[in-house]
Amino acid sequence: MQSRPGVDGDRVTFTFGSECNGGFAEYTIAAADDAVKVNSELSDVELASFPCAFSTAEGMIQRSCLNAEKVLITGASGGVGSAAIQLAMRRGAHVTALTSAAKAADLRALGADETIDRDAPLPAAAFDVVLDLVGGPRWPDLIDSLRDRGRYVTSGAIAGPIVELDLRTLYLRDLTLIGSTYQPTTVFTDLVRYIEKGEIRPLLAATYPLEQLRAAQEKFLAKSHIGKIGITVPG
Repeated sequence: MQSRPGVDGDRVTFTFGSECNGGFAEYTIAAADDAVKVNSELSDVELASFPCAFSTAEGMIQRSCLNAEKVLITGASGGVGSAAIQLAMRRGAHVTALTSAAKAADLRALGADETIDRDAPLPAAAFDVVLDLVGGPRWPDLIDSLRDRGRYVTSGAIAGPIVELDLRTLYLRDLTLIGSTYQPTTVFTDLVRYIEKGEIRPLLAATYPLEQLRAAQEKFLAKSHIGKIGITVPG
């Protein structure tokens, strides 16, 4: 996830696999300004598991100014969700992960304080912050789960992008709704600092060589994994 100047002089996000090709290649290019030195004993594929999932999650957390508060994370078994669990924990937050029953034990082992089945009712007025990657028909339940003056942050809508909001809920409860895509360059350098201090760890569900990319994508589509799927290229 790289930063580029936009037509109006502002910065825009430029991402492998979205704004340009090169994510599934032996060789690609990146701007020198986006190359960040990492002092770590982790392997290349372990380091590769941090962007863009961890940077997306850290961007959401920084936008919400999350501290030692109660946070609900949706889509918690995915790359961004599982990253958000670790990053919220390092800030001292009490983490509740919304997930399937089959993955609940793994997320608690990762560090989530509590888990809620994704189809179960959500507690009302229970969380200071909601980090949402799902959206969809349960979106009003997420808003109801916020305490007054709570903050909702979204960086995805895998269950559906169209939601319904009563504006009176927003202003009478003093809620804050935040979208999060663009990341200041400091988000990634902060992430590198966490890696170097050993405050976060890679979560690789599986690793495939580049020539087995189809099998890796089939594994991804099965959605039975937690974290990231790594692709190795010849060294």
